Amino acid sequence: MTPTSPLRVTTILTTLLVNALLCATPTMAGNDNTDNDKWQFEITPYLFAASMDGTVGLRGISADVNMSFNDIWERLDQAAMLRMSARNNNWVYVLDAIYFKIKDQQASYWQGPLGNTSTAQLNAEMTQQVYSLAAGRRVLDQKAKVEVLGVARYTSLATSLNLALTTGSNLLPDGSRAVSGKESWWDAAIAVQASTPIASKWDLVGYADVGGGGSKLTYQLLAGVNWQFTKPVSAKFGYRYFYQDYQNGTFKWDMADSGAYLGIGFKF
Repeated sequence: MTPTSPLRVTTILTTLLVNALLCATPTMAGNDNTDNDKWQFEITPYLFAASMDGTVGLRGISADVNMSFNDIWERLDQAAMLRMSARNNNWVYVLDAIYFKIKDQQASYWQGPLGNTSTAQLNAEMTQQVYSLAAGRRVLDQKAKVEVLGVARYTSLATSLNLALTTGSNLLPDGSRAVSGKESWWDAAIAVQASTPIASKWDLVGYADVGGGGSKLTYQLLAGVNWQFTKPVSAKFGYRYFYQDYQNGTFKWDMADSGAYLGIGFKF
């Protein structure tokens, strides 16, 4: 899967988001600034109800993966997602962690290696871990709030493709019926996150990042709303899109995770 001009799309959406928030009424936030010199923390367990769409490649075997959230949920073995943030004055620090393991998801196999043109149905098993560390500074602190951050993102993947059905024999060079691989890498990204109130206790929020390193390209977009229904507790929901294009030798991960997210934030 290769998105059309992803860097251009990310740049346009980030610019539109920032411009929209800059156009908000430029009144200084009231009580939000009274404790700027104190540390403020928030922990948000959340669910990313993502679908997956892309390509995974192992030892010359290429499989298309197209999973809805229902497909993932039915085959989900383990999952954990958490976001933590710390603020002091205009500085912000964020840790975002995603872990999930999927078993026996059907994938499509198109062509074998070394000229073998047998076709097959494969079952994919994937364990993905993504840990993002970010630090940055608030550059606009009026009714609309905008922060610019630097991001370091670590990704770890363990993937296997297991033969389910084949029209030929000796599908793989070694005669086996499965391939597997593990990879891990770091990416660096620049991010913009912003928020503005839209009603009493309701905020519109947005986030965009783009970068690379181990990946040829990675980017992420998020848009949603926060409902501060009590002073220390808020509900967060919206839409998130996360893309990675990584290749190392015969290992390939060209994948987009996208879907709704829902979380509960606890401030202290």
